[in-house]
Amino acid sequence: MGHLAHLARRFAGAVRRGPLGPAEQAEASRLLRGEERKLFWRQAAADQRHALDCARALLDRAPGRFDLARAALLHDVGKGAARLGTPGRVLATGLSLLHLPTPGRLGVYVAHGPGGADELAALGAEPLVVTYARHHHAARPPSVPPEDWDLLGAADRA
Repeated sequence: MGHLAHLARRFAGAVRRGPLGPAEQAEASRLLRGEERKLFWRQAAADQRHALDCARALLDRAPGRFDLARAALLHDVGKGAARLGTPGRVLATGLSLLHLPTPGRLGVYVAHGPGGADELAALGAEPLVVTYARHHHAARPPSVPPEDWDLLGAADRA
């Protein structure tokens, strides 16, 4: 049930909140490295806002953990490759939750973690950032310490 509540909050945020303002853009840019910025700014405005909210929540819990903040900022970058608006995202998520096929761009959206991780790896992002993007909807991989995984998960649900 917690997953559905998270999805409902994300949907409401996508509908109500606008793009990042100049101060928020600067805040996100300061946390990112080089080419990572291109992937971050390619995201839809709602995804940028969610990512910044995640990074802020993480830094509130773990000040100075900028590596984790970058992972939080970039974990959903693979969604951009699907080029879906809110209705398409809702459809893809619903089909996925019902274990029904998600063809074409819907499938790209559902499988955004590995796709985003591949892009991040190609840009030379640090291993933690790549690993979290790849596995954030799955079980904790052994390379990520449990306390870091828990911080990232809590930030994503915040």
